[in-house]
Amino acid sequence: MAFESLSSKLQATIKKLKGQTRVTEKDVKEFMREIRLALLEADVNYKVVKDFVAKVSEKAVGQEVLESLSPGQQIVKIVDDELTELLGAEDYKLDLSKTPPNVIMMVGLQGTGKTTATAKLAAHLRKQGRKPMMVACDIYRPAAIQQLQVLGKQIDIPVYAEGTDVKAATIAKNSIKFAVRNLYDVVIVDTAGRLQIDEALMEELDEIKKEVNPAEILLVIDAMTGQEAANVAQTFNEKLDVTGIILSKLDSDTRGGAALSVRTITGKPVKFASSGEKINDFEVFYPKRMADRILGMGDVLTLIDKAVEMYDEKQAQELEKKIMTQTFTLDDFLEQLQQIKKMGGIGKLLKLIPGAGQINEDDIDERQLVKIEAIIRSMTKKEKRNPDVLNASRRKRIAAGSGTTVQDVNRLMKQFEDMRAMMKKLGGKGKKGIGRKLFGGKMPNDFM
Repeated sequence: MAFESLSSKLQATIKKLKGQTRVTEKDVKEFMREIRLALLEADVNYKVVKDFVAKVSEKAVGQEVLESLSPGQQIVKIVDDELTELLGAEDYKLDLSKTPPNVIMMVGLQGTGKTTATAKLAAHLRKQGRKPMMVACDIYRPAAIQQLQVLGKQIDIPVYAEGTDVKAATIAKNSIKFAVRNLYDVVIVDTAGRLQIDEALMEELDEIKKEVNPAEILLVIDAMTGQEAANVAQTFNEKLDVTGIILSKLDSDTRGGAALSVRTITGKPVKFASSGEKINDFEVFYPKRMADRILGMGDVLTLIDKAVEMYDEKQAQELEKKIMTQTFTLDDFLEQLQQIKKMGGIGKLLKLIPGAGQINEDDIDERQLVKIEAIIRSMTKKEKRNPDVLNASRRKRIAAGSGTTVQDVNRLMKQFEDMRAMMKKLGGKGKKGIGRKLFGGKMPNDFM
């Protein structure tokens, strides 16, 4: 997971300082030494680390901080503020006009996940009410066009392609005419990459830029490349004047150096973060939220965003009504499990909850979700709606059908009954919004 190593080291260092009621200048120097080492080990650019440490140190040794009632916490706040500034400070959005079509050029080296990021961005923009289309301008990499077409089919977004015998700039130019005729308001151009930056690549990208006059040129950077990512970003920016950066493969990088370096080195904002292979593993990059996440302060706003995205108001009201009237069934319970899986699983969600970020993701056994699902799916409609009918023989049959044990079934039913009893108390008190509290505050590991 992105920043995992950096995050754990920073949090361990901060924990020692946070509880101190008295902090000296010597303590601050030792604290900053550990911060500097953690950042360097995370492969953050040396100059970026040097400037960051200098800024934090200058503010942290001030008389007002050291003589305050909680100097440790104030210094942590300074680190959080400076980390947010390092990541970009502001929340940068795409600069799209109301006059269609808006063209977005996707650029980057080969193997950075550019084509996948193109499809993810298209799906994201459609959720925002846009009507996007994608353009296959990578005419060199084997099967690049087919890859984009397959992704387009998966998300039901059209792909404009003319094959490999037409110049990329010509394809891009023709795609704009196609977009105007068919009323597409965003055109996302997937360009070719190279294993390394060369003159031919830059010349072709410059030709495409001149033909389509893009509103945005987004550079896709592989987070796993560490400090080299900053050098690549700087070169692309000098040649094309990129408008923003998409960090890809954040789920694979435990260091996070690229994210902390590219913003300062290029002066261009990180606008999106891409992680995982699923189309939904793509989110707007919020510097403040990411800084809080790195320092173990959680990211409740992103958690809410994910929940809102998966739930509509009608579903939430229906679920709340069932809880209030005590008609919550195992079918409803199964639906909640599936919602959690869609939101990325328990492990990812824990990272967003303040105070829970230090829980080792490996300790959360996601397989228990599969086991619970198998047990419920092995029940009849009658059994799911009325678990009271589950006698010994029925439980034995369910265990055999789900590949579990009778003890597993009994444990699940006991937890489900406990949850229903708690819901009954909440419903009796007329609590509002309880339909949004998945599992009644329990975690999957509590059920099995």
